[in-house]
Amino acid sequence: MSKSLFNDFEDVSSKAWKQKIQVDLKGADYNETLVWKNNEGIDVKPFYHADEMDPTQDFSSKNSIPEWKISQFIVVTQAHEANLKALDAINRGAENIIFQVHSEDISITDLLKDIDLKNNSIDIMCGFLSEDFVNKVHHFSQNIPAASNITIHTDIIGQLTSTGNWFYNLKEDHTTFKAIVTSTKQLSINVDVYQNAGATIVQQLAYSLAHANEYLNHLDSLTSKAFKSSLKVTFCIATSSNYFFEIAKLRALRQLWSTLASEYGFNTECRIIASPSKRNKTIYDYNVNLLRTTTECMSAILGGANIVYNLPYDSLFHNPNEFGDRIARNQLLVLKNESYFDKVNNAADGAYYIENLTQQFAEKALKLFKDIEAQGGFLKQLKDGTIQRKIKESAAQQQADFESEKRVLLGTNKYPNSAEKMKNDLEISPFLEIKKRKTLIEPIIKKRLSENLEINRLNNE
Repeated sequence: MSKSLFNDFEDVSSKAWKQKIQVDLKGADYNETLVWKNNEGIDVKPFYHADEMDPTQDFSSKNSIPEWKISQFIVVTQAHEANLKALDAINRGAENIIFQVHSEDISITDLLKDIDLKNNSIDIMCGFLSEDFVNKVHHFSQNIPAASNITIHTDIIGQLTSTGNWFYNLKEDHTTFKAIVTSTKQLSINVDVYQNAGATIVQQLAYSLAHANEYLNHLDSLTSKAFKSSLKVTFCIATSSNYFFEIAKLRALRQLWSTLASEYGFNTECRIIASPSKRNKTIYDYNVNLLRTTTECMSAILGGANIVYNLPYDSLFHNPNEFGDRIARNQLLVLKNESYFDKVNNAADGAYYIENLTQQFAEKALKLFKDIEAQGGFLKQLKDGTIQRKIKESAAQQQADFESEKRVLLGTNKYPNSAEKMKNDLEISPFLEIKKRKTLIEPIIKKRLSENLEINRLNNE
């Protein structure tokens, strides 16, 4: 048939659709019945229509996100052991390695030995602040053509938010931080703590932007125009189980960064490293964690993450092990090689629902960001405890929803298997442990929703 059937039907406007729905509701209120209201402050409508979108917006003209890479996250205790794990992971399909390094005495030569840096990128997340360590990495990479594939992550504000203290003190941290950033031309902003502590998506985006803005303020007058345009910026972010919202979150983050960076003249492109949240993971019925991490990785990919590393299903209660790492990596391999999640760039572009969510998140986050700046900025609000209080309020609401079963974690607060025992299977503690110490500010604490319930179950086994 050469004639399209669609030519026989007139276009139906969103107004006409809504009128038809209202008739079918037989007097029930449209907004009360069909509009979903949620803790994010976003009203989700039952349908979205082309005539509600900006007609001047050309989705095909958007910049393409580079092909996403499968990553393996490795905590480094010994350089040789971590190197062997990295080589094995690359041999089994990893395209990026994230090394979490806690000691500046680690040998870079041993850590990166025999790794093909041309075809595999490396991210080194430093749990310390050391210009000497950065110089060692620079010295190692001087004779390597693919040295640009090595990214060093140093986030002094991330240290402050998660521990309550600077590495040394405000002045020394900022001085060393500037030296590291200017020598590497790399800026890293680790913002997964906000999600894992219970912040709303709007808060996560606004706090990420305010977090980054503190750095741009510091670097603005100290760096050249050429430096600003070449700065490589990386956000490390966590994704949770609200599938479409998380897709929109990553897209909104790129828009917000572009808006902020352009005001200072910095590179408007950013790199995003995404991983699943720990907040909704459980130790009981732990195989469901596989389903949760799969959809969360899917959100990250469709949202435009450059690097995705997965969370092993048993990482809460088992020491790192080959089986858990392999299954986590294979989930990503299936998404890339069997589900074809690498075949279409910007797959979410033009989806009316996702575009609408992206716009709402960006607008609400920008408004909150401006409020933070008007009140003195991110560091001031951390010192005052305002950021911590707002996150606690959001986390408390999420906790109440979990305990009332409004927020469901299958197998934990809904349809639990009462015969399942876990006490003898815990190799590490899956629970929040508070260590009393003196801090400059109250730290932002990551906590899982199911912790209290799991503690009660373990006590009753």
